[in-house]
Amino acid sequence: MNKRAIIQKITDKLVAELEVYFRAAHASRTEATHESSKAENKYDTRGLEASYLARGQSKQAAELEAAIAEFEKLGARKFAAGDGIAVGALVELEHGGENSLYFVGPRAGGTEILHDRKEILVITPQSPLGDQLMGRKTGDQPQLTFGGVKQPAKILRVE
Repeated sequence: MNKRAIIQKITDKLVAELEVYFRAAHASRTEATHESSKAENKYDTRGLEASYLARGQSKQAAELEAAIAEFEKLGARKFAAGDGIAVGALVELEHGGENSLYFVGPRAGGTEILHDRKEILVITPQSPLGDQLMGRKTGDQPQLTFGGVKQPAKILRVE
């Protein structure tokens, strides 16, 4: 698979999400400072709630900006036979009778993209699955914990 194209699709998706957060944060800031959000009594917290929402959206936007920057500088490393799973690896895993593709990214765990009609899920080394996979190699058959239950799995390939 073209790993550079996969990284670009992840970056594009994060940029699109960032645009949504910028618009939402702007709308929340506007709401928080609008005349209609002025407290009518001591129990009226509309303006305060809108400002909390704007702050949370701004924090999420900052996290997305950091993730985009890390993906933009991430090289499309080629993993040789016998290399252990690390950041930048594309991993095909068989478990529960199904094959799944994971991209080990520096951030943005949970992001999903479609590439060559295959769904790829971004995981990070800090995630439960990422932590279990780090350093493992093609052909390894670890017992991985999914939903609190140990299940047999097989690492089909590491690219």
